[in-house]
Amino acid sequence: MENSFVIDQKALSSILAFMQPICAKRTTLDTTSSILFQAGHKELVLKSTDLEISLQYSCPLDNSALEGESFLLSGKRVFELIKELDGDINFVLKDNHIGIESGSARLALNIKNAQEFPPFPERIENLMHLDAEFLLTMLEKVAFLIPQNNANQALNGLFLEMDEKGLKMTATDGHCLVQVKSSEYTLPEPKSWLLPRRAIFELKKIIENTDDKTIFVGLCGNQLVFSGESFNFFTKLLADSFPHYAGIMEKEGFEQGQTGKTELTKALRRSTVLLSGQFIATQFSFKKTKLHISIKNKEVGALDESVELKNSKVGELDMRFYAPYLLNGIQVFNDETVTFWLQNASRPIIFESKEEKYLTTYLVMPVSPTNE
Repeated sequence: MENSFVIDQKALSSILAFMQPICAKRTTLDTTSSILFQAGHKELVLKSTDLEISLQYSCPLDNSALEGESFLLSGKRVFELIKELDGDINFVLKDNHIGIESGSARLALNIKNAQEFPPFPERIENLMHLDAEFLLTMLEKVAFLIPQNNANQALNGLFLEMDEKGLKMTATDGHCLVQVKSSEYTLPEPKSWLLPRRAIFELKKIIENTDDKTIFVGLCGNQLVFSGESFNFFTKLLADSFPHYAGIMEKEGFEQGQTGKTELTKALRRSTVLLSGQFIATQFSFKKTKLHISIKNKEVGALDESVELKNSKVGELDMRFYAPYLLNGIQVFNDETVTFWLQNASRPIIFESKEEKYLTTYLVMPVSPTNE
């Protein structure tokens, strides 16, 4: 059939699903709600952008009579139609619309001129490649802490650093800080980028659902690019400067302690239940072999319990923390024994977990009575 191509429904539907968060975001241009289709003799390329993040996907075509046709389709509408079809889908391109045929279904969607689509990033300069599972693991260890709408714009992103020593990812919300680093991959010259939160979560979804074993990292103008065999994911970078964090991570003068993750996690969850949505600090009293945890909420109730400490060099010390802050970070550690460092009631508690390829650090600032 002239001016037509055939594609598998599952393959197309999954690509369109990745593009929905992009084409659904309102921008200054109406055409960003559309997806650009570029159909050739052997390949279909789809592109979506919201002017901040962009995604390009390609898939092979076994049965195409097109040599190079481009058109725009409403991203939301074409996705909602395609996900309700099955098997092979035949697209037939006509003057001002495209026919969509699957089984007994015969549909048509109006198309727009491809020239209306905003300029798309081109000319990628590859920097390095990472194991996909490795990259996903690192992202999962830090992404949870990236704020969504912090007044300090620099905090609404993930700080990625690479040099001859390795790779670091850092995130902070102003109360807590998490960092994961590894020496598995290096760059001869130091580079750093501040990636927006939204880009991190969209990238995570793509990597989680790809069969690619390797992800390439590159530059495209002022954008960072993550690529697999069939996709290129582009993100603009935040222009703000990430806070200088090195000083607060120093452990000089701190003493080490350990406790069981399960026991501590359950105590923190119980403490969190009693908050009832209020910002109330939990009291933590370190007594050599015991950690005494207590909280009193006049409107709800009280908690008073002890957790055993192991190999603790921490002397007697009373501190106050907001329990959910501790709980959020501890849950990303895989060790059954939680290792931490303390100095005094005004310095943070610093947790650390060493794995074969990763070193994860999580710190939480204490709560002072005036901040409650």
